[in-house]
Amino acid sequence: MKLRFIVIVLIGLSLGSCRLLNPSIMFRTDNKYEFDIPPDTISPQYRISPNDFLTLQIFANDGFKIIDMMSGNAQQGGGMQQMMMQGQNGGFRYLVLPDSTVKLPILGYTKIAGKTIREAELFLQDQFSTFYNDPFVILRIQNRRVLVFNGTDGQGTVIPLANENITLIEALALSGGLSQTGKAHKIKIIRGLSEGKEPEVYLVDLSKIQGLAQADMVMQANDVIYVEPRLNLASDALREITPIVSLITSTILIINLFNAQ
Repeated sequence: MKLRFIVIVLIGLSLGSCRLLNPSIMFRTDNKYEFDIPPDTISPQYRISPNDFLTLQIFANDGFKIIDMMSGNAQQGGGMQQMMMQGQNGGFRYLVLPDSTVKLPILGYTKIAGKTIREAELFLQDQFSTFYNDPFVILRIQNRRVLVFNGTDGQGTVIPLANENITLIEALALSGGLSQTGKAHKIKIIRGLSEGKEPEVYLVDLSKIQGLAQADMVMQANDVIYVEPRLNLASDALREITPIVSLITSTILIINLFNAQ
Protein backbone atom coordinates (compact mmCIF):
# COMPACT_ATOMS: atom_id res chain seq x y z
CA MET A 1 0.00 0.00 0.00
CA LYS A 2 2.78 2.38 0.95
CA LEU A 3 4.66 1.51 -2.23
CA ARG A 4 1.64 2.29 -4.39
CA PHE A 5 1.09 5.60 -2.61
CA ILE A 6 4.71 6.65 -3.10
CA VAL A 7 4.62 5.73 -6.78
CA ILE A 8 1.42 7.74 -7.31
CA VAL A 9 2.90 10.76 -5.56
CA LEU A 10 6.10 10.56 -7.62
CA ILE A 11 4.17 10.28 -10.88
CA GLY A 12 2.03 13.28 -9.93
CA LEU A 13 5.05 15.41 -9.05
CA SER A 14 6.90 14.36 -12.18
CA LEU A 15 3.99 15.05 -14.51
CA GLY A 16 3.40 18.39 -12.86
CA SER A 17 6.96 19.47 -13.59
CA CYS A 18 7.05 18.22 -17.19
CA ARG A 19 7.20 20.77 -19.98
CA LEU A 20 4.93 20.68 -22.96
CA LEU A 21 5.88 18.47 -25.85
CA ASN A 22 8.22 20.19 -28.32
CA PRO A 23 9.37 22.81 -25.81
CA SER A 24 11.86 24.21 -28.36
CA ILE A 25 9.09 25.62 -30.59
CA MET A 26 9.09 29.42 -30.43
CA PHE A 27 6.65 32.11 -31.50
CA ARG A 28 3.57 29.93 -31.09
CA THR A 29 0.27 31.29 -32.38
CA ASP A 30 -3.24 29.95 -31.93
CA ASN A 31 -5.73 29.30 -34.69
CA LYS A 32 -7.39 32.69 -34.21
CA TYR A 33 -4.20 34.73 -34.55
CA GLU A 34 -4.46 37.32 -37.31
CA PHE A 35 -1.26 37.52 -39.34
CA ASP A 36 -0.27 40.69 -41.14
CA ILE A 37 -0.55 40.81 -44.91
CA PRO A 38 2.88 40.49 -46.60
CA PRO A 39 3.80 43.60 -48.59
CA ASP A 40 3.24 43.21 -52.32
CA THR A 41 5.71 45.95 -53.21
CA ILE A 42 9.46 46.26 -52.86
CA SER A 43 10.37 47.21 -49.30
CA PRO A 44 11.62 50.77 -48.84
CA GLN A 45 15.35 51.28 -48.67
CA TYR A 46 16.92 50.75 -45.29
CA ARG A 47 17.47 53.85 -43.20
CA ILE A 48 20.47 54.17 -40.94
CA SER A 49 19.60 53.54 -37.30
CA PRO A 50 21.32 53.92 -33.91
CA ASN A 51 23.82 51.14 -33.12
CA ASP A 52 24.62 50.60 -36.81
CA PHE A 53 28.30 50.30 -37.72
CA LEU A 54 29.36 52.26 -40.80
CA THR A 55 32.46 52.16 -42.97
CA LEU A 56 33.39 55.32 -44.81
CA GLN A 57 35.66 55.91 -47.82
CA ILE A 58 36.34 59.37 -49.22
CA PHE A 59 37.98 60.16 -52.55
CA ALA A 60 38.79 63.65 -53.82
CA ASN A 61 38.13 64.97 -57.33
CA ASP A 62 34.81 63.13 -57.62
CA GLY A 63 36.42 59.71 -57.35
CA PHE A 64 39.30 60.37 -59.74
CA LYS A 65 41.59 58.18 -57.60
CA ILE A 66 39.33 55.17 -58.20
CA ILE A 67 39.54 55.64 -61.98
CA ASP A 68 43.27 56.18 -61.72
CA MET A 69 43.75 52.89 -59.84
CA MET A 70 41.52 51.06 -62.32
CA SER A 71 43.55 52.33 -65.25
CA GLY A 72 46.72 51.34 -63.43
CA ASN A 73 45.49 47.76 -63.38
CA ALA A 74 46.46 47.29 -67.01
CA GLN A 75 49.92 48.84 -66.57
CA GLN A 76 51.06 47.65 -63.16
CA GLY A 77 49.01 44.47 -62.73
CA GLY A 78 46.88 43.75 -59.69
CA GLY A 79 46.08 47.42 -59.07
CA MET A 80 42.32 46.90 -58.95
CA GLN A 81 42.66 43.91 -56.67
CA GLN A 82 44.83 45.90 -54.28
CA MET A 83 42.28 48.70 -54.20
CA MET A 84 39.46 46.27 -53.34
CA MET A 85 41.49 44.70 -50.55
CA GLN A 86 42.26 48.10 -49.14
CA GLY A 87 38.60 49.05 -49.22
CA GLN A 88 37.51 45.92 -47.36
CA ASN A 89 40.23 45.66 -44.71
CA GLY A 90 41.67 49.13 -44.42
CA GLY A 91 38.53 51.09 -43.50
CA PHE A 92 37.45 52.26 -40.07
CA ARG A 93 34.10 51.47 -38.46
CA TYR A 94 31.98 54.24 -36.99
CA LEU A 95 29.15 53.61 -34.53
CA VAL A 96 25.83 55.42 -34.85
CA LEU A 97 25.13 56.68 -31.34
CA PRO A 98 21.72 56.60 -29.61
CA ASP A 99 21.30 60.32 -30.33
CA SER A 100 21.48 59.54 -34.10
CA THR A 101 24.95 61.08 -34.53
CA VAL A 102 28.26 59.62 -35.71
CA LYS A 103 31.68 60.95 -34.73
CA LEU A 104 33.46 61.36 -38.07
CA PRO A 105 36.94 62.67 -38.90
CA ILE A 106 37.05 66.45 -39.45
CA LEU A 107 33.26 66.79 -39.19
CA GLY A 108 32.95 65.62 -35.60
CA TYR A 109 29.52 64.55 -34.35
CA THR A 110 27.21 64.49 -37.38
CA LYS A 111 23.54 63.52 -37.39
CA ILE A 112 23.08 60.79 -39.98
CA ALA A 113 20.47 58.34 -38.64
CA GLY A 114 17.19 58.31 -40.54
CA LYS A 115 18.83 58.68 -43.95
CA THR A 116 19.16 56.01 -46.61
CA ILE A 117 22.68 55.07 -47.69
CA ARG A 118 22.42 57.20 -50.83
CA GLU A 119 21.02 60.17 -48.92
CA ALA A 120 23.83 59.88 -46.38
CA GLU A 121 26.48 59.71 -49.11
CA LEU A 122 25.17 62.86 -50.78
CA PHE A 123 24.91 64.61 -47.42
CA LEU A 124 28.49 63.74 -46.46
CA GLN A 125 29.79 64.75 -49.88
CA ASP A 126 28.28 68.17 -49.27
CA GLN A 127 29.75 68.35 -45.75
CA PHE A 128 33.25 67.31 -46.87
CA SER A 129 33.23 69.70 -49.82
CA THR A 130 34.56 72.37 -47.45
CA PHE A 131 37.74 70.36 -46.98
CA TYR A 132 38.08 68.36 -50.22
CA ASN A 133 37.74 69.19 -53.88
CA ASP A 134 34.58 67.45 -55.21
CA PRO A 135 34.55 64.65 -52.60
CA PHE A 136 33.22 61.23 -53.56
CA VAL A 137 31.86 59.22 -50.58
CA ILE A 138 31.25 55.47 -50.36
CA LEU A 139 29.27 54.45 -47.28
CA ARG A 140 28.44 50.92 -46.14
CA ILE A 141 26.49 49.49 -43.20
CA GLN A 142 28.37 46.54 -41.67
CA ASN A 143 25.94 44.99 -39.20
CA ARG A 144 22.69 44.61 -41.15
CA ARG A 145 21.46 41.04 -40.70
CA VAL A 146 18.50 38.70 -40.42
CA LEU A 147 18.04 35.76 -38.06
CA VAL A 148 16.96 32.47 -39.63
CA PHE A 149 15.63 29.43 -37.76
CA ASN A 150 15.20 26.80 -40.47
CA GLY A 151 13.18 24.22 -38.54
CA THR A 152 15.99 22.40 -36.73
CA ASP A 153 15.60 22.27 -32.96
CA GLY A 154 17.93 24.64 -31.18
CA GLN A 155 19.70 25.94 -34.29
CA GLY A 156 19.69 29.39 -35.83
CA THR A 157 21.78 31.30 -38.35
CA VAL A 158 22.67 34.98 -38.59
CA ILE A 159 22.69 36.07 -42.25
CA PRO A 160 24.44 39.38 -43.08
CA LEU A 161 22.53 41.55 -45.53
CA ALA A 162 25.42 42.26 -47.86
CA ASN A 163 23.06 43.53 -50.57
CA GLU A 164 20.04 45.79 -50.46
CA ASN A 165 17.50 43.39 -51.94
CA ILE A 166 18.10 39.96 -50.40
CA THR A 167 14.81 38.06 -50.62
CA LEU A 168 13.23 35.50 -48.33
CA ILE A 169 14.22 32.58 -50.56
CA GLU A 170 17.82 33.86 -50.73
CA ALA A 171 18.04 34.19 -46.95
CA LEU A 172 16.73 30.64 -46.52
CA ALA A 173 19.26 29.37 -49.07
CA LEU A 174 22.12 31.17 -47.30
CA SER A 175 21.11 29.50 -44.03
CA GLY A 176 21.27 26.05 -45.63
CA GLY A 177 17.63 25.75 -46.70
CA LEU A 178 14.77 24.19 -44.77
CA SER A 179 15.62 21.23 -42.58
CA GLN A 180 13.87 17.88 -42.91
CA THR A 181 11.76 18.70 -39.86
CA GLY A 182 10.79 22.20 -41.04
CA LYS A 183 7.29 23.01 -42.23
CA ALA A 184 7.50 24.69 -45.63
CA HIS A 185 3.86 25.78 -45.30
CA LYS A 186 4.40 27.55 -41.98
CA ILE A 187 7.19 30.12 -42.27
CA LYS A 188 6.84 33.17 -40.05
CA ILE A 189 8.58 36.47 -40.74
CA ILE A 190 8.71 38.72 -37.69
CA ARG A 191 9.54 42.35 -38.41
CA GLY A 192 10.06 45.28 -36.04
CA LEU A 193 11.13 43.46 -32.86
CA SER A 194 13.87 46.02 -32.14
CA GLU A 195 11.74 49.10 -32.76
CA GLY A 196 9.94 49.12 -29.43
CA LYS A 197 6.47 48.62 -30.91
CA GLU A 198 4.15 45.76 -31.76
CA PRO A 199 6.00 43.70 -34.39
CA GLU A 200 4.47 42.68 -37.68
CA VAL A 201 4.14 38.92 -38.20
CA TYR A 202 3.68 37.44 -41.68
CA LEU A 203 2.83 33.82 -42.49
CA VAL A 204 4.32 32.49 -45.73
CA ASP A 205 3.53 29.18 -47.43
CA LEU A 206 6.34 27.91 -49.67
CA SER A 207 5.06 24.34 -49.92
CA LYS A 208 3.32 25.13 -53.23
CA ILE A 209 4.45 26.82 -56.42
CA GLN A 210 1.96 29.62 -55.72
CA GLY A 211 4.21 30.68 -52.83
CA LEU A 212 6.89 31.97 -55.21
CA ALA A 213 5.28 35.42 -55.11
CA GLN A 214 5.92 35.59 -51.36
CA ALA A 215 9.39 34.07 -51.75
CA ASP A 216 10.50 37.32 -53.39
CA MET A 217 9.69 39.29 -50.23
CA VAL A 218 12.68 41.56 -49.57
CA MET A 219 14.23 41.14 -46.15
CA GLN A 220 14.90 44.09 -43.87
CA ALA A 221 17.52 44.48 -41.16
CA ASN A 222 16.72 42.57 -37.94
CA ASP A 223 13.96 40.45 -39.55
CA VAL A 224 13.40 37.05 -37.94
CA ILE A 225 12.61 34.13 -40.26
CA TYR A 226 11.17 31.24 -38.28
CA VAL A 227 10.34 27.92 -39.91
CA GLU A 228 8.12 26.01 -37.51
CA PRO A 229 9.43 22.47 -36.91
CA ARG A 230 7.25 19.43 -37.44
CA LEU A 231 5.86 17.77 -34.29
CA ASN A 232 7.50 14.50 -33.38
CA LEU A 233 5.16 13.17 -30.72
CA ALA A 234 6.73 9.73 -30.35
CA SER A 235 10.30 10.85 -29.67
CA ASP A 236 9.22 13.85 -27.60
CA ALA A 237 6.88 11.76 -25.45
CA LEU A 238 9.64 9.20 -24.96
CA ARG A 239 12.09 11.93 -24.00
CA GLU A 240 9.65 13.31 -21.43
CA ILE A 241 8.63 9.94 -20.00
CA THR A 242 12.12 8.42 -19.72
CA PRO A 243 13.23 10.44 -16.65
CA ILE A 244 9.87 9.71 -14.96
CA VAL A 245 10.22 5.98 -15.55
CA SER A 246 13.82 6.12 -14.36
CA LEU A 247 12.78 7.92 -11.17
CA ILE A 248 10.00 5.46 -10.44
CA THR A 249 12.25 2.46 -11.10
CA SER A 250 14.96 3.81 -8.83
CA THR A 251 12.42 4.50 -6.08
CA ILE A 252 10.99 0.99 -6.28
CA LEU A 253 14.47 -0.53 -6.07
CA ILE A 254 15.31 1.56 -3.01
CA ILE A 255 12.04 0.62 -1.29
CA ASN A 256 12.54 -3.07 -2.06
CA LEU A 257 16.06 -2.83 -0.70
CA PHE A 258 14.84 -1.41 2.60
CA ASN A 259 12.02 -3.95 2.83
CA ALA A 260 14.47 -6.81 2.30
CA GLN A 261 16.53 -5.76 5.30
